Amino acid sequence: MIITDTHTHLYSEAFDTDRKAMIERAISQNVSRFFIPAIDSTYTKAMMALEADFPDHVFLMMGLHPTSVKDNYKEELKHVEDLLAKRHFYAVGEIGIDLYWDTSTLSIQQEAFKCQIELAKQYDLPIVIHCRNAFDEIFEVLEEVADDKLFGIFHCFTGTLEQAHRAISYNMKLGIGGVATFKNGKIDQFLKAIDLKHIVLETDSPYLAPKPYRGKRNESAYITKVLEKLADIYSVSEEKIAEITTANSKDIFGI
Repeated sequence: MIITDTHTHLYSEAFDTDRKAMIERAISQNVSRFFIPAIDSTYTKAMMALEADFPDHVFLMMGLHPTSVKDNYKEELKHVEDLLAKRHFYAVGEIGIDLYWDTSTLSIQQEAFKCQIELAKQYDLPIVIHCRNAFDEIFEVLEEVADDKLFGIFHCFTGTLEQAHRAISYNMKLGIGGVATFKNGKIDQFLKAIDLKHIVLETDSPYLAPKPYRGKRNESAYITKVLEKLADIYSVSEEKIAEITTANSKDIFGI
């Protein structure tokens, strides 16, 4: 059984004391494919080091996270553009709009989001979308740029069934993580109405740990709890969930 974590910040400072052991713990539990989203240029060196240490397991994305869209966002976008021109990445992400922390940057977040979608299309890459308090704003941009070259993952999907279908209509898979295990997470109530061909698994570690680890540091090994939950929701084996979601990840990332 191969389990794919399509979204994990393994370079995070939260893992500085035990990163190698934490990754090996995940691999020992069949979590052997880690897709690593970017945040901004301050993490690029750590991402490259992670890839060098685990070349058979770690696959990097490149992008500017919406909460890092600040006054210097044009320089940060140039960094993304330069690296995409220099070497291969598996996606442009994570990108999108976040109105939880700061609504004043909406216009430049929208600009950065559109710019990076165009870069993804230029390199025939998927996008990985971060959306917080911003479904309407995200969908507005996707509607504007939608075409056959737009595809990717709606990371950490926590919307409604209607929003799920709309995300899928833009060639997005839904990234399902720890929230599916929460008592008040809500998505578990309608997930069975979504065909498994539209689902990928993720942790977003070190954030959003699933039950019974909720509130603690998340790690990629805990994706097995998400796997268990989806097996229960869909009434199929954990092996089947792993097989389908890993195949879906290969369709998106090309590896």
